[in-house]
Amino acid sequence: MRAKKTLKIVLGVIVFFTLPSLLFFGFMYFKYNEALPHGIQGEQADALAYNMLDALNYEAYKNTDYLEWTYKNRRHYQWQKNKNTCDVFWKEYKVTLDLDDLSKSMAYVHSFIMDNELKDDLIEKAIKYFNNDSFWLVAPYKVFDPGVERELIKLPNNEEALLVTYASGGSTPGDAYLWQFDDTGKPKGFKMWTSSLPIDGLEASWTDWTTTDTGVQLPTFHRLLFMSFQIADIKTSK
Repeated sequence: MRAKKTLKIVLGVIVFFTLPSLLFFGFMYFKYNEALPHGIQGEQADALAYNMLDALNYEAYKNTDYLEWTYKNRRHYQWQKNKNTCDVFWKEYKVTLDLDDLSKSMAYVHSFIMDNELKDDLIEKAIKYFNNDSFWLVAPYKVFDPGVERELIKLPNNEEALLVTYASGGSTPGDAYLWQFDDTGKPKGFKMWTSSLPIDGLEASWTDWTTTDTGVQLPTFHRLLFMSFQIADIKTSK
């Protein structure tokens, strides 16, 4: 009898904590989930992408050799874009990534160089951090990267949006993003179809743009549903 009573209590606790979560997820799924749209590839899509780059002063980004920023107050980056290397800092760790040849990357713990399995784990974690956190900083400038596909999408309000699919490269190839623009052609947000999110079509804002010393425009704030995060300590140089 005691075992049966204990089982009922355990099951009750499980239901108490999981049922609201399941109901909430179901509500969010049916409210926000969207199928991936399909549009027109070719000159029209490319023209919209070029318009976005012009609004953001792509030439300034291209001529910027160094970018530094802090993501969510958790990780700090010093990216030598012209050398394709980046120092990644978090907790007591530092990884110097060689983005052309990861085997040449270095890992440190409390300034002590690592040369064991921990080194490989830290490098793997650092490249995942870099791919994610740099994307939230410079994603609009990557629309013509190798392996990227572009489609022009007509929205229900007759505005034009740009669907960008990363067919290869990065940590999560196959992810797609639907960019939407303000009146100047600058991004104001995108919807996401990614392997890391359980709901397709969730929308994130791209706002609070800052113009750096080199003229490149970068976002400092993003909102996703009930969450928001900042990108701080942005510095650039040629």
